[in-house]
Amino acid sequence: MVNKIPVFGGIAAAIGIAAFFLISIPAGLIQEEYSLSVDPTKEKQSLFIMARVSLENTGSKPLTNVELNFGEGDKIYLGTLKPGQFEIISPPQGNSLQYVIVTSNEGVYVSKVYREPIAMPGMMGS
Repeated sequence: MVNKIPVFGGIAAAIGIAAFFLISIPAGLIQEEYSLSVDPTKEKQSLFIMARVSLENTGSKPLTNVELNFGEGDKIYLGTLKPGQFEIISPPQGNSLQYVIVTSNEGVYVSKVYREPIAMPGMMGS
């Protein structure tokens, strides 16, 4: 048993060192090359619905030929999104605001339904 203590101690030290390096690695080193954050929202006001789609290139490389498909034949072409670039897009007038699909030449495919933020007392539309 005495001979096994240094072995277990060495294994524990190696695990501790590995955990330290994994936790302290900067996020930029493990960032995906092609990644996109998509957040479609719609807020029902008393007289109208305010809708928007927020996009952000969260990858480390540009996304080319970015296309938003709102269904019903409604599409918007954005072109290129640079890393970190953030855009807010308004859907076409008359769209049913059910979902949005965003694609790019790099194989990015994101499909999301619109979410409705919780109305806060005193805010517009509450």
